[in-house]
Amino acid sequence: MTIGVPKEIKNNENRVAIVPDGVYEMTQMNHKVIIQAGAGAGSGISDEDYIQAGAHIYTDIAALYKDADLILKVKEPLSSEYNYYHEGQMLFTYLHLAADKEQAEFLIDKKITAIAYETIQSADGSLPLLTPMSEVAGRMSAQLGASLLQKTNGGKGILMGGVPGTRPAEVVIIGGGIAGLSAAKVALGMGARVTILEKSKKRMMYIDDVMGGKVSLLMNTVYNIADAVKKADLLISAVLIPGAKSPVLVTEEMVKTMEAGSVIIDIAVDQGGSIETIDRVTTHENPTYTKHGVIHYSVANMPGAVPQTSTYALTGLTSQYLKRIVSGNIEDVLSKDNELLLGLNTYKGHITNTGVAEALGYKYVNATELFS
Repeated sequence: MTIGVPKEIKNNENRVAIVPDGVYEMTQMNHKVIIQAGAGAGSGISDEDYIQAGAHIYTDIAALYKDADLILKVKEPLSSEYNYYHEGQMLFTYLHLAADKEQAEFLIDKKITAIAYETIQSADGSLPLLTPMSEVAGRMSAQLGASLLQKTNGGKGILMGGVPGTRPAEVVIIGGGIAGLSAAKVALGMGARVTILEKSKKRMMYIDDVMGGKVSLLMNTVYNIADAVKKADLLISAVLIPGAKSPVLVTEEMVKTMEAGSVIIDIAVDQGGSIETIDRVTTHENPTYTKHGVIHYSVANMPGAVPQTSTYALTGLTSQYLKRIVSGNIEDVLSKDNELLLGLNTYKGHITNTGVAEALGYKYVNATELFS
């Protein structure tokens, strides 16, 4: 099989979908890896590094797509890339289709076999390929929030930990999953007062245990969210439903109760976001906008800003699944591998993930019914 790795073109997306170690593993399995020139530069990986690992470097991006059986990426295809794909090609990347009908239609029209990092699911219900980037985005959200709260950046001028004689910042986190807990650890480490709203009692008990009771925990209810939002200096939303569009939990009326200069960061904006006033996806180049006096940060590829961390954190896990994908005929592989089957979002012109189908209003088709 020929595996093609194009350079990411999303705004300030500096990650790359494979590292030299992964190239070497693929070549040892008798697969060919073709990589666009400069694809790894943002992550500190040179073309020569890839060549030494056994890759072939392409300067012609159209030729790379033409020759590749499987396209390996970090972020979803952008519209300017659609024409490069050929019918029936395989794609392995973050897709986040639930909030992107245009992309879904492209994948359906081209009959792309699209396996999404974010819907691969282990037997215990965990999302292994979301975990590393959730950790990165969660930790980044606290760092970014601390910076945005500075008066020089438009914030209300509060130091996260304060100093003796002053109050620390009030950090409210909605969702106590991997991203939310990662955000809480950093915010707490900076001296902030942290509250997490979580719907699972079991998860709250776990957080209370690992955080040593240092974080306030509230049940995720409308009343509690409204009350916490009003008091928040920094509000971080870390709510994600596998494959589905994020539910709106913070209304515009709630945002209006926040003090001017407060900050909102929505980690799951690439799944539609759970803050009603997050009405646009921003970029690293222009990451924020202000609404009702509150700074909103809604960058969809947060980990792209720290590629030397996030590329290696991500590929250390994606490479394991890539080896399984290329181990044989894709239908045979998917028939025996339920984790990958759950990751399959489109196949032979159909939506094959229940959450995506429901979010977009498409008919869900069980992929196994399409297998020859």
